[in-house]
Amino acid sequence: MNKTIPIGSDHAGFELKKQVIDWLVEKGFKPQDKGCFSAESVDYPDFGHAVANVVESGLAELGIVICGSGNGINMSVNKHDNIRGALCWEVEIASLARQHNNANILALPARFISEEKALQIVSAFLTTEFEGGRHQKRIEKITVF
Repeated sequence: MNKTIPIGSDHAGFELKKQVIDWLVEKGFKPQDKGCFSAESVDYPDFGHAVANVVESGLAELGIVICGSGNGINMSVNKHDNIRGALCWEVEIASLARQHNNANILALPARFISEEKALQIVSAFLTTEFEGGRHQKRIEKITVF
């Protein structure tokens, strides 16, 4: 697995992003901080797109985005080709997003989960593999309608 993990947040996710970056470094990953860089109000799509661009280009396999609810930034990343962003607030949801949906960007809702829960979710997301098989045909139907 490519150890490069682009990560971005808006102002609501800024503090949690710093904690996740520290955890990633501790675990041997190479986080790429795509902003924001303070708690000053910003627009979440700017940072979601920055992360999605890295994953979409193939320079990283997985990415992480964070905003207050996780919804807006997740909607932003899902506008990109071959991006499957998953909003996760529980460890099992993160595992299933990888196993069944081959999610490649994790969206976290900073205002609704603790730092401890966020790190557990990140760990599950980064260590769970896509099962393939019957799930592959479903993944293919996401982009063909």
